[in-house]
Amino acid sequence: MKREIIKTLDGSTTIHLQEWDECYHSKHGAIQEAKHVFIKNGLSLFESNPVSILEIGFGTGLNAFITFLEGVQKQQKINYVGVEAYPVEAREVLEMNYVDELDAIAFKDVFAKMHECEWNEKIDISTDFSLTKRKQFFDEINDLEIFDLIYFDAFGYRVQPELWSTEIFQKMYDSLKPNGVLVTYAARGVVKRSMIAVGFTVEKLAGPPGKREMFRAFKRV
Repeated sequence: MKREIIKTLDGSTTIHLQEWDECYHSKHGAIQEAKHVFIKNGLSLFESNPVSILEIGFGTGLNAFITFLEGVQKQQKINYVGVEAYPVEAREVLEMNYVDELDAIAFKDVFAKMHECEWNEKIDISTDFSLTKRKQFFDEINDLEIFDLIYFDAFGYRVQPELWSTEIFQKMYDSLKPNGVLVTYAARGVVKRSMIAVGFTVEKLAGPPGKREMFRAFKRV
């Protein structure tokens, strides 16, 4: 599948899959989307408390890097697990401009380390941030009550509806600790029904730039 690096409307880069006309992040702003969906409506719920995060779709590492930066600012201890079946190529990582766009030149080596570190091993990126990149398909996830927060950032329902099924969301529900939270950019009715079917309590929130709505789901027990 042909891939190209493009700039989104906030100046940050993403990868565009031409055959699907699908991007790794919003064309309206990759960084803006990540901050709005995953930080503002996800990580912020945990204030400065230690948190364990599962990311569905590690991709370019943007969400992990922004989460790291947020953790530094709040002095928050974070255990981060990113699942990805098809890792991005090294040349693509080099073309991502997140360090500059986030004014994070002091942490340039951190972003590089996130991509260079071994897969399927827990790596201490810093004293307070550990990263495990798991190379696996989403339907292979079998964690039980491990995570406080899930960043559900799979490719859209339009191109991969199987990633938004009740079977996948059952795995997400099982992976969360009691009262855990899942956030996603998605806001389709079929997605909401799949979440509710496995036990999630779902709320609709204002979406990031260019998108009217998004979902946040809770494992209420």
